[in-house]
Amino acid sequence: MSIQDIIEGKKQWRAHMARVKSLPRDYQIVYKEMQRYLFKVGPVDLPDGPLLPGIVDFFEEGVAAGKGVLQFIGDDVAAFCDDLIKDSPTFADIYQESVSGTSGTAGK
Repeated sequence: MSIQDIIEGKKQWRAHMARVKSLPRDYQIVYKEMQRYLFKVGPVDLPDGPLLPGIVDFFEEGVAAGKGVLQFIGDDVAAFCDDLIKDSPTFADIYQESVSGTSGTAGK
């Protein structure tokens, strides 16, 4: 990764966060909670993938429709996030595979 790639990545991230800050306050709060949750349990390609910008697109549609964020996604934010990443490999999945692949010595 070159310095130019890092700079471009930072520009994209700042533009993304500017979009988040333009959302209504309730949407911003839920987005930040979703982001925190997804960075803990989310897919491997989260930082570079389309998920976070897609959430902002989705939220902008909710704002345009005049809906509150919880009306739009439901009351259980974690369940909504889990549904978004259900088919994506996560770091937890990779860890579980590595642990199950090296079995044999722990139980003896």
